[in-house]
Amino acid sequence: MTRWTSKAMGVGLAVIGLGGIPTFGQHGHEGDSHGHHKPAPTLPPCPVMGEPINLAVSVATDDGPVFFCCKGCIGKYKANSDKYAAKVALQRKALSGRPKTQVTCPVSGDKVDRKSYVEEQGRKVYFCCDGCAKKYARAPKKYAVALANSYTYQTTCPVMGEEINPKVFAKTASGLDVYFCCRGCEKRLFADPAKYASKMAEQGYVVGAKGLAAPQEHAHGTHDGHDHDH
Repeated sequence: MTRWTSKAMGVGLAVIGLGGIPTFGQHGHEGDSHGHHKPAPTLPPCPVMGEPINLAVSVATDDGPVFFCCKGCIGKYKANSDKYAAKVALQRKALSGRPKTQVTCPVSGDKVDRKSYVEEQGRKVYFCCDGCAKKYARAPKKYAVALANSYTYQTTCPVMGEEINPKVFAKTASGLDVYFCCRGCEKRLFADPAKYASKMAEQGYVVGAKGLAAPQEHAHGTHDGHDHDH
């Protein structure tokens, strides 16, 4: 049986948190005030309902995250994960060619610094610091589960449309970590979340304007990215 955890994801894939995710209809999806936002049509189906997944709704497992069309499907999956194993495998195969970015360190769980990495089987595994990179190199299997859950499919900034910087992010009212290319973009998102909800939906993250609003307490990430003229 696949062991699942409720560990928050920022991901990235890392690790998309379940806490605070809007309560979606049993068979529907959260949209903006007009209900116009729907999951990207190219996304694979939910293993429970068969509808397109919402990348903002997931659980972390030993083999990586499992995504669903709505929050109501999570309980059904947890109750009998073996029942959905074949469909989860198909989901992962469909997502394997989709661009993704590592955003969390598999050792500490902090956001990665792209200056710290090790090369493994032709790919770079990133860490928050050189110390974590050394720990990983000594026992990579120990961190395999955390690495599998350390990515996000939100690869472009919803404000500028440029590549995200894993260390430039903001937690939204839905509990989702939204990533940006540079500091200042989070202010524009919070100033008019409805404007950028469709940009997130295009990447498969459907939380609507309310879900992208600023939380009561602004818990921003460390802003180490480059600056643009906004």
